[in-house]
Amino acid sequence: MQIDLSGRTALVTGSTQGIGHAIATGLAGAGARVLVNGRSEQRVATAVGTVRSGSGGGEVTGAVGDLATEQGAAAVLAAAPAVDILVNNLGIFGSASALEIDDAEWRRYFDVNVLSAIRLIRAYLPGMKERGWGRVLNLASDSAVVIPAEMIHYGMTKTSLLAVSRGFAKDAAGTGVTVNSVIAGPTHTGGVEAFVRELVGDDKPWDEAQHEFMVTYRPQSLLQRLIEPEEIASLVVYLASPHASATTGGALRVDGGYIDSILP
Repeated sequence: MQIDLSGRTALVTGSTQGIGHAIATGLAGAGARVLVNGRSEQRVATAVGTVRSGSGGGEVTGAVGDLATEQGAAAVLAAAPAVDILVNNLGIFGSASALEIDDAEWRRYFDVNVLSAIRLIRAYLPGMKERGWGRVLNLASDSAVVIPAEMIHYGMTKTSLLAVSRGFAKDAAGTGVTVNSVIAGPTHTGGVEAFVRELVGDDKPWDEAQHEFMVTYRPQSLLQRLIEPEEIASLVVYLASPHASATTGGALRVDGGYIDSILP
């Protein structure tokens, strides 16, 4: 299958590292003009260079702004007034006892993980509908369905993204625009490495620590290893392409079989 996104502009939020960086690289490699987003000008500039290099020299630029704030969103919209492909990847996570999380922290998780996506959908979806083509992809998580006891606040935000995706897909019905969420399973990123170390200790070799984490905290995984970011990116690039024109309003899983369900 040949995926050609030439002539399309894509914005990937939170794409200076991890899954977002892999998605940006994949989209650029398929021919899209890609905007890399992050809060730091230096980190965005560095990521633009690595995405461009990793994609074989695709057109890659930066869009600096903290999307958890209205001001940051305005800065990103100024850098990218219109896009054809919106990938809402930005997110934060961490373990904590739900009974000890205060209101401010609940709001922070909602602002970063959910409201940032809603802001951009509101801004970009009307133009996509007018042009008769567009892709909105919201990065959810297995935690949206299998709520971890140590990350209820995080799981809540990812469940919210499933509802946001389904609702906006209905708003875009019949316009040529698709809206989907991608349920990513436990993925190997720098942040997840730190999270694994936090839970199982930092005195073990990485392979041993990863195995202990999967067995103890994610035993449902059929893959029995962390997913690589490029494996998530492959599904996102497909869903961003014309080949996925009949897929909308869905929650597509790339979770290593983590969610114990026969439904998508």
